[in-house]
Amino acid sequence: MNDLFSMYADEHDADEHNGPGTGTGSERNRPRSPLAVRMRPRTLDEVVGQQHLLGSGSPLRTLAGGEAAARAGAPTSVILWGPPGTGKTTLAHVIARGPGRKFVELSAITAGVKDVRRVMDEALANRDLHRITTVLFLDEIHRFNKAQQDALLPGVENGWVVLIAATTENPSFSVVSPLLSRSLLQTLRPLTEEDISGLLRRAVSDPRGLAGEIEVDDEALQHLVRLAAGDARRGLTALEAAAVVARSEAAASTPEEGVGEETPVRVALAHAEKAVDVAALRYDRAGDQHYDVASAFIKSLRGSDVDAALHYLARMLESGEDPRFVARRLMISAAEDVGMADPTALQTAVAAAQAVQLVGMPEGRIILAEAVVHIATAPKSNAAYNGINRAIADVRAGRGQGIPAHLRDAHYPGARQLGHGKGYVYSHDEPHGIASQQYAPDDLVGTDYYLPTDRGAERAVAARLEKLRSIIRDR
Repeated sequence: MNDLFSMYADEHDADEHNGPGTGTGSERNRPRSPLAVRMRPRTLDEVVGQQHLLGSGSPLRTLAGGEAAARAGAPTSVILWGPPGTGKTTLAHVIARGPGRKFVELSAITAGVKDVRRVMDEALANRDLHRITTVLFLDEIHRFNKAQQDALLPGVENGWVVLIAATTENPSFSVVSPLLSRSLLQTLRPLTEEDISGLLRRAVSDPRGLAGEIEVDDEALQHLVRLAAGDARRGLTALEAAAVVARSEAAASTPEEGVGEETPVRVALAHAEKAVDVAALRYDRAGDQHYDVASAFIKSLRGSDVDAALHYLARMLESGEDPRFVARRLMISAAEDVGMADPTALQTAVAAAQAVQLVGMPEGRIILAEAVVHIATAPKSNAAYNGINRAIADVRAGRGQGIPAHLRDAHYPGARQLGHGKGYVYSHDEPHGIASQQYAPDDLVGTDYYLPTDRGAERAVAARLEKLRSIIRDR
């Protein structure tokens, strides 16, 4: 068969014989499959995360039941949409393990229409002659053009194959409508840190994984979990690399004792850092480091140190901080610390928050950096911030009771008899569009809450405000 196809059974058999601690010494020392391959779940119960798709009676559980799926009328084709490393290929392999099934894998990057048609022909023959169902796993289906996707339709519609297609892009825009309508769309969610941590711990002890040959310090495990960023494959690869580093250093220190064969090798934080060439960041999104770094970030923005602000931005993003949290802090800083000295800073911060949600990471870092540069280098004024605080303090102190009668609502029947609206001067009828009349409550007449600075655009605001107050207060 074309080398674009691979039989899961062959791969699985090879993995079973490649597990650690089995066979003779020569077998133990021969090359093994990567840890991420060896730890691939064999049943849905071993799948980490995605429990919203794997509940009792769910379509995927039914589909994984082999012949029972057909009797239950389960969908015969599925499109799995989600970020990398969330289990799309894993789910396809688990479903393929059902009785009377043959697994064929195609990559949309290298396969063409001829390859698809060949699979369909063989699937039809296997179904009719051998009563074998072909599970076709098509990775990166969004890379298939319309003609290639159309070639899948006969096999999907007539049940020649169970198509399991994986994509990291929205199928509504990347999959043709006829194929999408004949498939069940399942959306996978990013794995949580708890999911990744549990998976790595299982890999350390599982006979198919590292079989207890290593022990991982908590700091090292946390570092590997953060580096995985919700990607199970990345986490397992980093764990395996850290184990290799730890074993190499242990063997170099005591070469004559054959370290690692009986006593577990300890994987420390230094091994994890060396393995992936990324320093561990002391950052806890729910602890002191979260608040300390965020505080330093805001104070650097306020202090106009753009370089320090960019450092703390990078530190938060590299530690896995939610970019929406960063965007919210930027909007607050733009209003509180820049204010009317540069009113466009808040516009930039709001635009950055919206753009990050649309674009996502890692490109979102560029948008956030632009907002940081704008806010840090802008002239600063907290006059508006102080103004609202002064006003709130007066309200809480009980000042400002009542509203001048001429400002009260005069639209309802009887309001005029109460004096509402009497004497009100319509500003647009006055010179310069400003009327000399009382707006504040009686006990707050002449109170100045907003005290503009002479920095940036607020200098012009201060000059205009002085004229406005002199006309309004008729002084």
